[in-house]
Amino acid sequence: MQGKGNEAPGGGVAGDLIIAIEEIEHEHLVRNGTDLLYQLGITFSDAVIGTSIEIPMVSGKAKIKIPPGTQSGKNLRLRSKGIPDVNGYGRGDMIVNIQVFTPQKISKEEKDLLLKLNESDNFKPKHNQTKSFFDRMKNRFS
Repeated sequence: MQGKGNEAPGGGVAGDLIIAIEEIEHEHLVRNGTDLLYQLGITFSDAVIGTSIEIPMVSGKAKIKIPPGTQSGKNLRLRSKGIPDVNGYGRGDMIVNIQVFTPQKISKEEKDLLLKLNESDNFKPKHNQTKSFFDRMKNRFS
């Protein structure tokens, strides 16, 4: 804190007060400057039809809406829900990275349902131009 330290001898300008803060790692959130990053796993059906999900925040929880048709790797930004800037210039954002869970083992009935859905044009990819979460974060902060 500028000018909040000890007084200078002879009535000069006071020194600066240096404050050391020890940060405790959060169980689910990762800090990147003033932004908080959270990786959220959702089911395939939630990604297709949309849902509301509670996510952890630094102080409590928040409910967010997952829009229908959400793709794996999509980032949702919650403005001003991150860490306050130490100089008092606002707050960072909370960035929620969506990862769609793909089961590794399914029953015969589930496989038959998926094969039937796979015949629909709605379940065929239109294009494959998605970037990974880390590529998008690297581009954002470079």
